[in-house]
Amino acid sequence: MQGCSPIQCKTACTSVKGGFPYHWDLNVYRGCSHDCKYCYARYSHKYLQEKGDFSHKIFVKTNIVEALERQLRSPKWDKGVINLGGVTDNYQYAEMVEEQMPEILRLMIRYNNPIIISTKSDLILRDYDLIDELSRKTYVNIASTITTADERLQRKVEPGAVSPKRRFTMLREFRKTKASTAVHMMPLMPYLTDGEENLEAIFSQAKEIQVDYLLAGLLYLRGETKRVFYDFLKGEYPHLVAEYNRLYQKGELKDYRKLVYERLGKARQKYKISADYKSRLDKEVFGKNEPIQLTLFDT
Repeated sequence: MQGCSPIQCKTACTSVKGGFPYHWDLNVYRGCSHDCKYCYARYSHKYLQEKGDFSHKIFVKTNIVEALERQLRSPKWDKGVINLGGVTDNYQYAEMVEEQMPEILRLMIRYNNPIIISTKSDLILRDYDLIDELSRKTYVNIASTITTADERLQRKVEPGAVSPKRRFTMLREFRKTKASTAVHMMPLMPYLTDGEENLEAIFSQAKEIQVDYLLAGLLYLRGETKRVFYDFLKGEYPHLVAEYNRLYQKGELKDYRKLVYERLGKARQKYKISADYKSRLDKEVFGKNEPIQLTLFDT
């Protein structure tokens, strides 16, 4: 992998709208070496003057720590939950060299700011002590996307990410802190990861390590993501191209989604794993105790 190209950011955190449990997003990097074939963020490179492949041309925001401190110390800062890694993984390979996250976490500790970290890497264990300290001060959630338990399939669809086994091991370690932990089984890829065998494998391991919740959602294809994913299918699973055309181009996804979510519901019922990501956050950050309300991401 080539080294990162430096870029500057005006602000560290960008405002996020929608039905999320946070409204601030922080991404240290542009581009992501995980090279997930379903990644929805590939479009983001088009906004940069210097073009390059999303998974190989990685940009690092070299002033992000300074920009973050300006925001956190501002009297206008709302001390809202910050999602770290909503677009690209802040613990991708480049972070081994750049080491931006420890300083970011130290700022979160200093300003007592709640966070969510989403990652497919166990490099996050390097910062275990910092995350442990923050979790004793405020709300922290550590979530890992685990789409499949089949390591052979995972190496094809997420070639730059660590194995599912290493991700589960990482989550197990964070159960020793006060952070909440989660599995994001997103996306469920039709005919690849949405079968009963894979659901059984993911849910059983999630139950074993006692994650706080598990969210799942079907693959969504558009723009650059659709092109890359179809190229992947044609190269690795050409027999599925016609089925994807039927689902995503001929409008038959609705009925298929119903079937998949019925399957998902059975697995959730069997293993008694919650889909509630919101109650603990509301209680610890906002002091609320409201009934559970699930979202578009799950049944």
